[in-house]
Formats: sequence, C-alpha cells, structure tokens
Amino acid sequence: MADDVVYMQEAIKQAEQAKEVNEVPIGAVIVHQGDVIARGYNVRETSQTTLSHAELIAIQEANRKIGSWRLEDCTLYVTLEPCPMCAGAIVQSRIKRVVFGAPDPKAGCAGTLMNLLQDERFNHRADMTSGVLQDECRALLTDFFRELRSKK
Repeated sequence: MADDVVYMQEAIKQAEQAKEVNEVPIGAVIVHQGDVIARGYNVRETSQTTLSHAELIAIQEANRKIGSWRLEDCTLYVTLEPCPMCAGAIVQSRIKRVVFGAPDPKAGCAGTLMNLLQDERFNHRADMTSGVLQDECRALLTDFFRELRSKK
C-alpha cells in the first residue's frame, strides 16, 4: 500500500532523529484519519527510563491529541517490530493496525518470537503488516550498531 510507505518514511525520520542524539534509531508515528497525530523515537539512553520506547512515546502523544486512552481508529507505524512491552501497550490502547519495518529476532512480539498483537486470548487484536521498507529500517539499526562497535 502506497500510504504505508509514506507513513513508514515518517517513522524513519523519527528514527534518524534518535540516531542524531546517539539513541538506538527506532521511530514511530501514529496516523488517525489520514493525519500523523503523534510521533516518537527512542530516548531510553537519554532519559534512563525503561518506558522510553518510540511506540510508547507516540501512544502517549496520541492519547493527548485524541483525548482518550482508546486509539481504536489509529494505525501505528514503527521501524522495528514491537517488543513485549510495546506490543502490550498496543493491545491495551486498542490500536487498530500496526505496520512495522524490520523484524526483531531478539525481542519481536509481532510474529518473530511470539505474536501478542493477534493473540486470541486478549480482548483486542491489531491488524498487522510487516516488512514495509524493511531494508531501510534494518540498515538504520545495522549501521548504528556497526558505528558503535567501531568506536569501542
């Protein structure tokens, strides 16, 4: 879907902002009725708080923008497959759809290690699309960690 590519490019811009401040380059945007209503990127190293993932920052901003904890008509775009913490927040916020770029073999909970987003035991399940701009999203992370290792 062409819109998925456009919005994933916006998430990539967020990931690039994270990289500029020496954070792991993961970015997210939330779209509601065709408009980007929230943005976020990882700031875990800067903030030294566990909950500072791109998705959670974007979810909180979207909650404020919509005026509700329920994000039922929203789509979340994120450059890396959500971890268990973020997947749980996605389910709890009732986000309708999740689109991610690169799979996460170490913590991915949208199909790689498990699929919390579509587990039938929960009272909400999100539609999901994976692999959108996967190569670009993966390269952001690969290049970041390669540079980090070369500095050590």
